[in-house]
Amino acid sequence: MTVRINRAAIPSLAVLIGAVSACTVGPNYHRPPAASVPVSYREDQGWKPVQPRDAASGTAWWAIYDDPMLDDLERQISISNQNLKAAEAAYRQSEAIVAEANAGYYPTVTAGADATRSQSSAQIHGATSTSIGNQFSVTAGASWAPDLWGRIRRTVESNIATAQSNAADLASARLSAQGTLATDYFQLRVDDEVKHVFDETIVADKYALDLTTNQYNAGFAAQTDVITAQTQLEGAEAQAINVGVQRAQLEHAIAVLVGKSPSGLTIAPAALTRTVPVVPPGVPSTLLERRPDISVAERQAAAAHAQIGVAIAAYYPDITLSASTGFASPMLQTLFNAASNVWSVGPTLAETVFDGGLRDAQVAAARATYDQTVANYRQTVLAAFQQVEDELSSLRILEHEAEVEESALRSSREALRLTLNQYQAGTVAYTNVVVAQNTELTDEQSVLTILQNRLIASVALVQALGGGWTQSDLPSPVQVQAGPMPADQAQH
Repeated sequence: MTVRINRAAIPSLAVLIGAVSACTVGPNYHRPPAASVPVSYREDQGWKPVQPRDAASGTAWWAIYDDPMLDDLERQISISNQNLKAAEAAYRQSEAIVAEANAGYYPTVTAGADATRSQSSAQIHGATSTSIGNQFSVTAGASWAPDLWGRIRRTVESNIATAQSNAADLASARLSAQGTLATDYFQLRVDDEVKHVFDETIVADKYALDLTTNQYNAGFAAQTDVITAQTQLEGAEAQAINVGVQRAQLEHAIAVLVGKSPSGLTIAPAALTRTVPVVPPGVPSTLLERRPDISVAERQAAAAHAQIGVAIAAYYPDITLSASTGFASPMLQTLFNAASNVWSVGPTLAETVFDGGLRDAQVAAARATYDQTVANYRQTVLAAFQQVEDELSSLRILEHEAEVEESALRSSREALRLTLNQYQAGTVAYTNVVVAQNTELTDEQSVLTILQNRLIASVALVQALGGGWTQSDLPSPVQVQAGPMPADQAQH
């Protein structure tokens, strides 16, 4: 239904528009309460880590590992990682969408010019008369649909929340890439250590082979001892070579994470840190402000909530104010004379009187979408608490396991030394030496595996706690509405 309003009603209509223009239909958003928030972390109770450490203020979280190579690689992620570039572009796109919505607050102004030459024919007293005429016109028009019920305001509100969600998503993607790189890096360094263990094992196995060969040549050992020693040596050499497969793949993965071709990065072997720092978890309630993925979910809820107001605004009539003016004349020289001026002005009121329940369904759908995002937000919070508890328990248990395994390694080394002496003295068979060698090698590998798991859990705990990010790092609504930032600024 469209209603035309005469000029006499325009002043009264302007007063009405001014009175209701501040009206915004739909519920106002309040952050939904999270699911049960514990007072403290259960797995943190009664445990004092051997190496508690947090990154200094203004320092990147990976600085706690004191590894220059790791630091250099981590700093390349924000510059070159292609997944982060894609997330950053998504954020800039959401800023542009906010600017698009803001354009709805302003009138649309158009201008045009037209020149036509036409011919017409007529029959006059049986004769055909032909005339040729010109028509020139210049027009300008403006139309404006005031945001009476807050439809545009709610749309902008939703789009700002979506942009903030994308900004948090970018932070989450950056933290994930940083954590993945640190995990891959420590696994690579463990492979360096494993290779070193096998190199030492090869040296020891060569000594055992020489020992059995001498014993055989002297008639004190069987040839099977020599063959067994040779098999042990070759097995260790094969395992040392095999370590290179995973190490090469990890190096390739790290190269891709920092935006390089797999052939463009070489990481020289180096010793693995034996220090496993544990970041203090703090108070559980602060986790809601420290995890970018929680902010992603909460901002998505805010965006969905604003869409309820957009749907409700459809119940109310729309008013469009339009005006046009211009000049029209058959002669160019008289186009801008006062007599050639034409104009029109008038508001239009439009209201849907029947839609078959469409608007009711749209409001119901918007409310259901909001309920879904709230459930997702609460599930994200629960999963965040679970991750923190998981990593705290892993670090606590692995720390104790490391102590036991280190003791076992010391015992197996001593057992191997004694068994070799006994074999050399001829008091035990060579099978005892083989058993002692395998036990010592297994313990060596177990110590490194536990160390690897502890370092990975340490990185995972940092990620679970947000990596030093806080919700205050999100762009404010004013910053979002300032417009899309340059790509090189949005990456940092």
